[in-house]
Amino acid sequence: MVRMATHVITGAGSGIGAAVARRLHARGDDLVLLARNAARAKELAGRFPGARTLVADLAEPERISWAFSHQELPDRVDSLLHSAGIVDLGPVGELRPRTWLQQLGTNLVAPAELTRLLLPQLRVARGQVIFINSGAGLDARAEWGAYAASKHGLKALADALRAEERAQGVRVTTVYPGRTAGPMQAKVHSQEGREYDPSRWIDPESVATAVVTAMDLPRDAVIENVTVRPGPDAG
Repeated sequence: MVRMATHVITGAGSGIGAAVARRLHARGDDLVLLARNAARAKELAGRFPGARTLVADLAEPERISWAFSHQELPDRVDSLLHSAGIVDLGPVGELRPRTWLQQLGTNLVAPAELTRLLLPQLRVARGQVIFINSGAGLDARAEWGAYAASKHGLKALADALRAEERAQGVRVTTVYPGRTAGPMQAKVHSQEGREYDPSRWIDPESVATAVVTAMDLPRDAVIENVTVRPGPDAG
């Protein structure tokens, strides 16, 4: 019997995470989808029949270990896709600690903790960790300080993990998408006071193509970093 790959995905409810989950579900792979609460887990299970769910709130990374201790984790993980994230813009002179901590916790500390907890299963499978970063993870602009800091930190996390786990056979990939259509982009436009036109930005399906390509690359190679930017036909 051919064993189907098992993928743990955060952020599968919308945007890039949902696009990747649809691709993998359609080809029959096993999905384990992280949900912030039981209601969200039920919704995801209905959207992706046959998928398993895990419940943990990434906004509270210090409680993920406790949450997992009450649930059954997969025996092996072929890929762990970190796609969930939050964004709140504002100038450094006005951002309060709560805003910094929320974004650093959800966008950086939670992926680090989730990776730590699933590393044994990733090592068994000689699997892959994929971080959906952002153009802000390479270049911080005005009013993007807290979000960009969390994404610069995510780059550091990926780079360190790659160096540490190479001998274990675990591949690590970071994807840096430019502005991608979806709920987060709509929120950003609202915060910027601009009208949102999704046709101007990257389709999540295009980023999903890059992600799945990295997943499916033969084991003799790894895509370590890939940047995806709006093409000439966007907008």
